Amino acid sequence: MFRRLVFLLLVITALLLLPGCESTAQKGAQRTAMNNAIAAEPKGAYFVGRRYFKTEYRFWGYIRQSGEPWSSAKLVLINESRKHVPDRERAAIGKDNNFEYKLFGNFTGETIYEPASNAFYPEFMLTGYELLTETPGPIFRETGATDPKRRIIPKPY
Repeated sequence: MFRRLVFLLLVITALLLLPGCESTAQKGAQRTAMNNAIAAEPKGAYFVGRRYFKTEYRFWGYIRQSGEPWSSAKLVLINESRKHVPDRERAAIGKDNNFEYKLFGNFTGETIYEPASNAFYPEFMLTGYELLTETPGPIFRETGATDPKRRIIPKPY
């Protein structure tokens, strides 16, 4: 009787742990596919931006050079004097949170103070953009990192 109870508990525990393994494997596969796609990008031809909307902050999101990993991305403020950011053009601020864009423009060399985070961020002069995907792969380790209401600012990995 005791052996059956132990066996039953082991089976239940295994069944509870399997979904976690599956989601971890799925995330790993997504990450591998994303890294392969990044490696295939033409280096230096454009920038890739991931919109990172946070209710409390005024930065735009993370930008990396094409062909470079997300770990090299910079959290930026965008200068919209030449071109408005996508969500402002559609009058839907933050509705494109976690969307990925091909961005055209350049870093101005200026740093801008963002008071809510009490930090300085590089300025990017936007001249154009194209939507790449509304459902990109994960670039953050932290659970809930893309939740606009959470006051965390993780770095991509």
